[in-house]
Amino acid sequence: MNPSTALARTLVDEFARCGLTDACLAPGSRSAPLALALAGERRISLRVRLDERSASFLALGMAKVSGRPAAVTSTSGTAAANLHPAVIEAHQSRVPLIVLTADRPPELRDTGANQTIDQLKLYGSAVRWFCEVGAPDAHPGAAAGWRSVAARAWAEAAGLLGGPPGPVHLNVALREPLVPTDEPPFTASPGARRKGEITSVEGRPDGMPWTRVKAPAGDPPLGEVERLAAAVARTERGLVIVGDGITAPGPLVELAEVAGWPLLAEPQSGARRGGAAISTAALLLRDGGFRAAHTPDLAVVAGKVGLSRSVLGLLASGVPQVRIDAYGGWLDPVRSTGRLLVGEPGRLAAAVAARLSPRGASTWLASWQEAERVARAALDSLLDAGEEPSEPRTARDLAATIPDGSLLLAGSSMPVRDLDLAMRPRSGVRIIGNRGASGIDGLVSTAVGAALAHPGPAFALLGDLSLLHDQNGLLVCGDLVDLVLLVVNNDGGGIFSLLPQARLPAHFERLFGTPHGVDLAAVAATAACGHRRVRCAPDLPAGIQAARRDGGIQLVEVRTDRAVNAALHERMGTAVSTALAGR
Repeated sequence: MNPSTALARTLVDEFARCGLTDACLAPGSRSAPLALALAGERRISLRVRLDERSASFLALGMAKVSGRPAAVTSTSGTAAANLHPAVIEAHQSRVPLIVLTADRPPELRDTGANQTIDQLKLYGSAVRWFCEVGAPDAHPGAAAGWRSVAARAWAEAAGLLGGPPGPVHLNVALREPLVPTDEPPFTASPGARRKGEITSVEGRPDGMPWTRVKAPAGDPPLGEVERLAAAVARTERGLVIVGDGITAPGPLVELAEVAGWPLLAEPQSGARRGGAAISTAALLLRDGGFRAAHTPDLAVVAGKVGLSRSVLGLLASGVPQVRIDAYGGWLDPVRSTGRLLVGEPGRLAAAVAARLSPRGASTWLASWQEAERVARAALDSLLDAGEEPSEPRTARDLAATIPDGSLLLAGSSMPVRDLDLAMRPRSGVRIIGNRGASGIDGLVSTAVGAALAHPGPAFALLGDLSLLHDQNGLLVCGDLVDLVLLVVNNDGGGIFSLLPQARLPAHFERLFGTPHGVDLAAVAATAACGHRRVRCAPDLPAGIQAARRDGGIQLVEVRTDRAVNAALHERMGTAVSTALAGR
């Protein structure tokens, strides 16, 4: 077994011992030892994609759903650079990812050797840990070093060493030969052996990882729990606000209900459910009169909050805030946090709720609930007024239609914002998205990876530009995956019609609207995916159900008009304000 093959097999075996079950790669020559080792490892499911960006976002989607590190492997050169967007998203959204980039050995670097770039610390500060795995040689202790590196990479990615989960980068220098050869087993030379040294590639005899890591229990500090519980108990006019990145939303829902506080939860938080959930908060807080009368005395904030400008505006207005984050992340875009508690939000919320007596009848919560009832009726009446599909109605009806146990990936631009505006409270559905860096790249591949890792039905709500940006994600290379992609096609970038750029008519369409005129049915046909178009809004549930029955990857297209959509968004705010004034 030659050195490159020995290194690759040792790393892969150690990752499997640590618990790696999913890996993705794009084809390449320099990465052949890693590819062959992964393909030969029965404990790991290997997915192959045509390009590195698709492979990396596929791994991201799998890790996002499973909560365990997934691996992505690339060859050297620009192939490694194409992993960077997924690495950034994994960093920003705390998704565990192991990035294995093959590289030329040191003697070929800076020589003009083909497909060779500087890959050392290629992803900068976006990784939890970087390691340059030295070119493999048959020296004593080599295999022990490789196994130790793999064990640490797993622990760093999984967040077992005290920091948040995220990506790690191992740059693996590989010399030729890059494929297995007929050689004796890889060991150190007899003359180099000393007593006690590891001279073979074998791992621990019990099949366990080289280094086992146990994460700290992370119990909430008792003093902080009691202090927050006391503050909640003496505050009637409070809010629980929950954003992205929450792993256990249930206790936050319970905290709001016990405290008698309204719950303002973004869709992907998993907390938009229960009697305290206010689904129309973003629209209610646009109304100046409502906001003035409903400014809280305290807000408990968990997760990354950032979908609604009106909610952020409320937080920026001087509301006393306690933010909770498991790792002490500075998730404070409006620079308004007065107190940061370091602890897992679900565990801390559960501990606080256990120390509270239910508040009972609360005029504060009742006023929010009445406003929710009025606003929801006005909003639904507006959205249901005609049969022409609209983007907010599409988002609302999709979220209401999919069955319990479903996974829904929401696109980073308008889809997740439309869900935030229009989705009613509901349980039984897991909503995710790439809201770490909020890019539209790699969303199809992320959705496919998420569908592969999720045990139930899987759906995605995307815009047309997100689909076109990641068309390669539809090429699943033989994988069996069931996924319904609901694509809102407004022939361009719809979000810009809601931004100040829309007031620049001379350049708007060319620079921002970017109409493409692409036939999405042809895109689906190219990738051998199913396609259907829903022309009438009431037909959407039936179209979704039919697509799911067909199986495989199915595109369900809904066409809308960007200008009409912008006007509808304005009317939504007006309709809610008018309804509030008429109570």
